[in-house]
Amino acid sequence: MHVRWSEAELKFRDEVRAFLDAELTPEMRRATALMTSVYAPHDLATAWQKILHARGWAAPAWPVEYGGCGWSAAQRYIYASELAAAGAPPLSPMGIGMCGPVLIGHGTAEQKAHFLPRMLSGEHLWCQGYSEPGSGSDLASLRMSAVEDGEDFICSGHKLWTTHADAANWIFCLVRTSQERIPQQGITFLLIDMTTPGVSVSPILMLSGEHIQNDVFFSEVRVPKANVVGKIGEGWTVAKYLMEFERGGGVATPGLKARLGRIGAMATAEGLTGDHGFMARLSALAIEIDALAAVELQILSNLSQGDAPGAKSSMMKTVGTEISQRLTELAVEAAGVYAQPYQPHATRPGGPTPNYRPPADQGHVGPDHSLTAAAKYLNDRAASIYAGTNEIQRNIMAKAVLGL
Repeated sequence: MHVRWSEAELKFRDEVRAFLDAELTPEMRRATALMTSVYAPHDLATAWQKILHARGWAAPAWPVEYGGCGWSAAQRYIYASELAAAGAPPLSPMGIGMCGPVLIGHGTAEQKAHFLPRMLSGEHLWCQGYSEPGSGSDLASLRMSAVEDGEDFICSGHKLWTTHADAANWIFCLVRTSQERIPQQGITFLLIDMTTPGVSVSPILMLSGEHIQNDVFFSEVRVPKANVVGKIGEGWTVAKYLMEFERGGGVATPGLKARLGRIGAMATAEGLTGDHGFMARLSALAIEIDALAAVELQILSNLSQGDAPGAKSSMMKTVGTEISQRLTELAVEAAGVYAQPYQPHATRPGGPTPNYRPPADQGHVGPDHSLTAAAKYLNDRAASIYAGTNEIQRNIMAKAVLGL
């Protein structure tokens, strides 16, 4: 696919490049290159968000009246492409990318006025309370209860696989406010302050040894009814709206292209350019990423006109995560024996590695380009599960697109 940008769009691209040259420090670029998770370390993401917020560029997809940029689909794609090419760290998606669009679409005026500015500034760091023991892919079977008590709900239950709950100060949750014959009914979308008495967090360590995921326990937590987004008992509708943005409302393919380029550079450094099998698989991924980019541009255009991504979000999530996993496999292959040592001290993990003790000399084994290969591979095994398993996404596409 070849995209020809207009003169105005090329001028915008140059503006973004100049901004990145001036504001994205070598230390930030280096830290981003050493990331092992899809999530940046908190200090890195927070520092970069403050810079973007000062420029007014923290939430490009939001409407202008809420602090967004009012950019076209082409500008948003150019912006994401330049960020990826420059090695800018990603922002946490839970607030700006997920809860923010939900509040803009379903929140009250008071909720928008209170929460949206704090998302943009980074004062509020959000996490997502959806999955429960026994309620992952079958999310409608969730059991966390919210019992009405005057102007409040009393919430009790257990959420798990909650990314960055150990650092977040707010969580958006799906809770059960009534038992109905149809399980999707009686669910409410609720915003909960993580500092409220009765909320506790316990770490879950990933295959890579990183503490990114958490169990979150709620023991008679009092939450104002004013924190309900949408209507009581109709949270499933709000959640489906959010999931469309989580799965396909952002800009993913520039990041995939940047990673593809880095693996190509690894192949050159490791003498793999003569390995026709390896290079053929790399070229096949390049073609698939270009095809996915064409769909993504269409989705962005639809979003710019006020449309939700719909079933295309399931396709973006499925294809994008499976391409991402194949990229990690090629990176491990290119790294060869240097993928074997476990040395998170030489990288920037997405969270603490509590059971690891770094060597006294802080040295590392192997070339820099191989340092993150194994950890990224291990982290990305979850990509086809989170935000709804890819099997579930195929069911959605079969029903919504094919009518099966």
